Amino acid sequence: MDIEQKQEELIQHFVNQASNSKGSSLANVIGDATSHPSLFAFSEILSVPNVIQLQGTEHSIYLDLLRMFAHGTWSEYKRNAISLPPLAPDQVLKLKQLTVLTLAEANKVLSYDVLMQELDVINVRELEDFLIECMYVGIVRGKLDQLRRCFQVQFAAGRDLRPGQLGSMIHTLSNWLSTSDNLLITIQDKIKWADTMSELDKKHKKEADERMEEVKKTLSLKEDIDFRGHEEMFPEPGGVMDYDEDRSRPKRRRHPLG
Repeated sequence: MDIEQKQEELIQHFVNQASNSKGSSLANVIGDATSHPSLFAFSEILSVPNVIQLQGTEHSIYLDLLRMFAHGTWSEYKRNAISLPPLAPDQVLKLKQLTVLTLAEANKVLSYDVLMQELDVINVRELEDFLIECMYVGIVRGKLDQLRRCFQVQFAAGRDLRPGQLGSMIHTLSNWLSTSDNLLITIQDKIKWADTMSELDKKHKKEADERMEEVKKTLSLKEDIDFRGHEEMFPEPGGVMDYDEDRSRPKRRRHPLG
């Protein structure tokens, strides 16, 4: 079973429990959801009417806790710990794992120094063990670079959207779509230009070939004319000459015999 399918089943399970619980029992459901080792999405639970109705009641701190797990980080929890329920070890681990996802949203190369500070980890060995566990769970994939002291993120699961973040995301996607459309138009124009240049090249080549053929024909005709003129000026040996050999030869005078 992949992580997405498992998430969907767990989300539906806790949504059903939250829908059928109120008061302290609902607080327990929230505690179980934030402690579960395989659940990393909470927005659907937050949208359950019974959960929303915790606002302003004696159990409202559990609503705040659920919001912290949906959008917050370990450092944010520490700053607001006085107004939130204390965390069990499983919840601490979960919130630190979610913190890694938040950091990975902004930077795909996470330095060990930043991670140790954000996660309250005291040494590299402990940090790498923690990151290996995150990869084993399936929420991140990446490479531990001990030489450069960083974690190179190749994949990170997305977290729940913060209130108002959806509008910002839609705006970003709209800008991306507009840029993509403009880029597509530019590419199409380049293709048209390339097609036009290709046709011109073909036309020029055809014209050049035709001119070359004309030149060849002209040269061939000239050579033929020159050759015939040469034959007329210098006929081949053995030809008959219109020539009176007897007339060209001087005649001898005959003397009478005495």
